[in-house]
Formats: sequence, C-alpha cells, structure tokens
Amino acid sequence: MRLLDTKTLEYVEIVRPEEVEYAILSHTWGEEEVSLEDFLKPESKQLQGYKKIKGCCTQAYDDGYAYVWVDTCCIDKKSSAELSEAINSMYRWYYWAATCYVYLSDFSLPADGTLEHSRWFTRGWTLQELLAPRQIFFYDQHWHYIGSKVELAVRIASLSDIEQIYLEDRRLVRKASAATRMSWASKRQTSRPEDQAYCLMGLYKVNMPLLYGEGGFKAFQRLQHEIIKVSEDESLFA
Repeated sequence: MRLLDTKTLEYVEIVRPEEVEYAILSHTWGEEEVSLEDFLKPESKQLQGYKKIKGCCTQAYDDGYAYVWVDTCCIDKKSSAELSEAINSMYRWYYWAATCYVYLSDFSLPADGTLEHSRWFTRGWTLQELLAPRQIFFYDQHWHYIGSKVELAVRIASLSDIEQIYLEDRRLVRKASAATRMSWASKRQTSRPEDQAYCLMGLYKVNMPLLYGEGGFKAFQRLQHEIIKVSEDESLFA
C-alpha cells in the first residue's frame, strides 16, 4: 500500500497497513484531480486536486497522523494489476484506517445548502467509505469542520436509508441481509457501469477480477455468483 507522509508529502510503501496508523480521504472526483504520475510535478501545485490532497495531509498532521491515503494519487492507475488490487482491497483499507476525512467539495460553511444535496451522498464508491471506517469526520470545501458521523448519524440515516445502527456500529454492516445491503446502493450512481458491481465487493467480503468493458449487467452477475459462494443468504434473489 502506498501512503503519503503528511509532513514531507513523499510516498512511502507499507507492507502491512493494518499495523500502521494512517488517515484516509473520502471524496468525490472532480476537475483537476492529480494522479500518482503528476503529484510530484511542480505545476500540479496549482490544481484543485493538489490543494485537496495538501489539505488532507495538513489536517492529518494536525491530528497526529504521519500518513494518509488518497485514491487519486496513491494508486498507479496505469497498472491494471495495481488498480485491481486496490479496488479489491478498498473496503479493508478504509476499515483499517485510524480515521477517515470526508471532504465535501460542493458544500461550505456557513451552509450554502444542505448536506443532503452534496454529491458525496449519491455516489456508489462512497457507500463503503461511509460504512467501513472506525470514525469519520466531515469537512467542507475549505476544510472547515462540519461534524462527525456520530454527530450527524440521524441526518445521514434519513438521507441514505441506512438504519442508524449500521452507522453507529460497523461490525453490524456485513451482518445485514444481502438484500438490505444491496438496497443501500440502489439510489447511488457510478461513472462506469461496471463499478455499480465493483463498488459493492467489500460490503459482501468477496473479490473478483475487474473486467472494464464487460458492462454493468455482466459485472453484477459475476458479483451475485461470488456472493452465492460465501453466503447462504437468499434474500438477494427474493
């Protein structure tokens, strides 16, 4: 696992991330995102994506964390093997993180809208990022503190249709019925159709190869097949 040093902004390779205290970022992708290849280029410092990463590192450093993980710049997306490993490991990485920062790029304090209108609550990949971490803290586009998942649990439960018990105790997430977990994702969208299935692998504790181009229907069929292998829960097919 590739992490960023919050003080030097240099990369470090970690073999056993479950034994390291690190912060992790949850966000929605936008314009001017900075890749692994571009991160160390001087001109990237002017991009909004770089400023988001720098803000995450600053917040983590202030909170006492030496490392952070950010999906935009910590995965070599030119390597299909590394990308596949990262997506199949994503739930665990968020689960192992000491803390998770949710950065809402379309929200600012004092409120210029409601949290419920933020894109973050509508995206497929952010579902596992809401459920897996041990603790979550929400920040607006200027890195002003909004509140913790615990403090905002009632509001989040209402807008996400996820019962509050699953927001307050992550150990219960994978104990929810297969159909219940699938319902949490029913109103969420992903940019690529296959990701509608891939983003759910961690919720069901399954792994499968990524085959971008196979289409959403085939990806979901493969996901169902993998779920059947590890669970006798037939609620998904009721």
